[in-house]
Amino acid sequence: MRKPDLSIDLEYPFVGRWLTQNSPANRVPSHGTTMFGTSYAIDFVPVDDTGRTAPITLASLVRPQRPGGFPGFGRPILSPVEGIVVAVHDAEADHNAYRGVPSIGYALSQRRRADQGWMALAGNHVLIDREGVAVAVCHLQYGSLEVRPGQRVRIGDALGRCGNSGNSTEPHVHVQATDGRDIRHANAVRLTFRGSLPRNGQVVDVGGEWNIGPR
Repeated sequence: MRKPDLSIDLEYPFVGRWLTQNSPANRVPSHGTTMFGTSYAIDFVPVDDTGRTAPITLASLVRPQRPGGFPGFGRPILSPVEGIVVAVHDAEADHNAYRGVPSIGYALSQRRRADQGWMALAGNHVLIDREGVAVAVCHLQYGSLEVRPGQRVRIGDALGRCGNSGNSTEPHVHVQATDGRDIRHANAVRLTFRGSLPRNGQVVDVGGEWNIGPR
């Protein structure tokens, strides 16, 4: 039975400047689907000091790009919540990034990945249980995970690094919360970060002491 009005407040799982995308502050379901408890999921794309990701060039519009060319690939990803690690997955290679024409073909193949299930969408990820709410941090870099199932983590503990695994067009981190560990059958849980929810296009600037900079 669905637990009524569940919500969870999180810390941002990173430091530095990150661009908000697919925010539930703008629409629900935020990713256009309710599958796998993603109704209130949110994405953050790492950007440079000017608020930009990798430059868009003629080459990037016509062919895939290596993820290492993006400013946030390999940035540390931190635990946004205190709890127990209940699942990890670190077996997916980081694939190329897709913008411009290549993104069309990648979008057309998204249904195939969804049919393959949660792992194909989430890529490398960590699932943390906080008093019955499961928080998933996804698209991590292959070989970067630093936690294991059964481990207790605190806010700010290192989980891994920003990657481009799973259903991802460029390096970013995806965060969602559900009312159970079995994502296939769980319901989405509303989430906020430090009591609020950034909107699409907002750059969040988080200092090393978890201070959110000017918006």
